[in-house]
This record gives sequence, C-alpha cells and structure tokens, in this order.
Amino acid sequence: MGAAGKRAGAKSRAKKAGAAQAAEQTGATTVVAKKTPGTATAAKTAVPKARVAAAVEPGELAVRPGEDPWTPEEVDEARAELMAEATRLREELTSSEQSLVGLMRDSGDGAGDDQADTGAKNITREHELALAANAREMLEQTERALERLDAGTYGLCENCGNPIGKARMQAFPRATLCVECKQKQERRY
Repeated sequence: MGAAGKRAGAKSRAKKAGAAQAAEQTGATTVVAKKTPGTATAAKTAVPKARVAAAVEPGELAVRPGEDPWTPEEVDEARAELMAEATRLREELTSSEQSLVGLMRDSGDGAGDDQADTGAKNITREHELALAANAREMLEQTERALERLDAGTYGLCENCGNPIGKARMQAFPRATLCVECKQKQERRY
C-alpha cells in the first residue's frame, strides 16, 4: 500500500471516530451523511399506535437512552405550556381574522387612491393573510401535540418511532420528529 492509500485509510478512521464521538455526545443512534434510497429506518419500524388508556402515566412517555423519565410535574408543565400556547394562538387568529375583515371591507373603497395606496393595501392584506395562516398551522401543531400527550405517543418520532428526546420536547413541545429524521427532512427540501 502506498503513502496515499495509508493517508486515505487514516482519514477514514478519523472520520469514523469523529462520527462515533458525535453520536455518543448527542445520543444519536445512527449517523447518516448521505442520502441512499432504501436505508431509511421508517420502512422497517412503524410509529407505535396510540395507547388505549385516556391518560398515560408520566414515566411511560418516551425518552432517549440515558435520559431521566418524565416526572408528573414536567408533564403538567408541558401540558400547561401547550394549552397556554393554544389559547394565545386562538386569540391571535381571532384578532388577525378581524383585521382581515376590515381590510377586505376597505379594499373595495379605493376611489381616489393612487397606485401606491392600492399596493400598500394589498401588501398589508397579504401580510395579514400570511400571519393568519401561520397562526392556524401552529395552532394545529399545538393541538396535535396535546392529543399525542393524551394518547401516550408524545415524544415519539412520527417517522421512525424512536424517542425524540425529553430535552428536545421541553425546548420545542410541538416537535414530531427526532433530530435525525428532522435533519433528513431538511436536506430533502
């Protein structure tokens, strides 16, 4: 083996060691750096079905290996945060819809407006429509997270069925994908 072959082998070993160290630090079970059809774990493991019981014990919610189980206080905190967020989003949506009604009503009253005034009204209306759509989508995600919390599937990845991670769920309670699946999804778009 020549000097170039030895350097390539050393580089490969260094990359593998770095990937293993990163996986150990983050708690990742797999490190995938390339898109190869047929290697996705989603086809191999299905997302677990919702549990039959209406309320799930906090310690039964999914966590990654090495994480402490959910405590009743943490579950109550997550539920309270999601419910507060849903209330805030409903209020924001109502306010945005009322603004839209006013903008739509005023849009027909353009007598004497120049092109700049008409353009400004259109931009304002489009901005309000975008805000309403965003609030509606976030409300749906929040309600879905509450449903998953009640069903006992809160904290499980909807793609691969593995635990998302307690820390990630506490930072972003509406998360539906584990870090690995979210990274794969973002690379596709």
